[in-house]
Amino acid sequence: MVTIANDFLTVDISRHGAELTSIKDNLTGRERLWQADPEVWPRHAPVLFPIVGALADDQYHYAGKTYHMTQHGFARDRDFTVVSATPFKASLVLKDDDKTRAMYPFAFRLIITYALENNNLHVTYHVDNPDKTAPLYFSVGGHPGFKVPMTADTQFTDYYMNFKPRKSLVQIPLVAGKGVDYTHRTLAATDANLALTHETFKNDALIFAPLGKTSFNLLSDKTKHGVSVTMTDTPYLGVWSPYPKTGEFVCIEPWWGIADTIGTTGDFTKKLGINRLEPGTAFEKGYTISIF
Repeated sequence: MVTIANDFLTVDISRHGAELTSIKDNLTGRERLWQADPEVWPRHAPVLFPIVGALADDQYHYAGKTYHMTQHGFARDRDFTVVSATPFKASLVLKDDDKTRAMYPFAFRLIITYALENNNLHVTYHVDNPDKTAPLYFSVGGHPGFKVPMTADTQFTDYYMNFKPRKSLVQIPLVAGKGVDYTHRTLAATDANLALTHETFKNDALIFAPLGKTSFNLLSDKTKHGVSVTMTDTPYLGVWSPYPKTGEFVCIEPWWGIADTIGTTGDFTKKLGINRLEPGTAFEKGYTISIF
């Protein structure tokens, strides 16, 4: 376990999956991250790599071969190595090996950095392609779950969701068990507050396409405490809470990638939202969690 802390937040990071396991508000003493109840959802904030979401039939095709990989990829279930750690910042790395190449035939280096600044936690994904000849195809994303309600005197339905700036964003339907219905994307009413209920997620995650710098917020009129996730140049945002079995948390998920579309050919190089890195190049993107 790696711990970073300042006057506002104390953050614990597991080497297993480079997963956030605790975000504690030092001003109130409250835990703000979901604590992985195995009866509901046994994770806190998994890292999604080298895919986001599910593949059709849990498989894809690349260079004439078929590979098998389960939802959200393997990074969340692998041990990372700590690259560096200071009181306010920590970086962890995962590299390819024989086990990853059996399901994902690419050389890669994934570095995840967590850095504190006041009440903000900056999360950065850095992906290197060390191969000298072949491109690297990948997706990456976050899946942090935040406790809702956030205070003892409020309940789940006292909270609402909103985007800043307020504007209508593209919403992409997700059909559970089938994939993303990209052809039927619509404009969502994200220029207003969105009520939060467990039934909000009866059709699985809500998927939006943010534009430019965007903040997604979980707020309540009954408390000053909330959480905000701010992202720039993030093509997709998932918002999820389990249903019909419910849990007192909401996941806010910045994605550089997305689940397979309905009717996909399975060609990994043509997958919706896939990132391509040329030999010897790098990708770096991130988002910020603000706790208040």
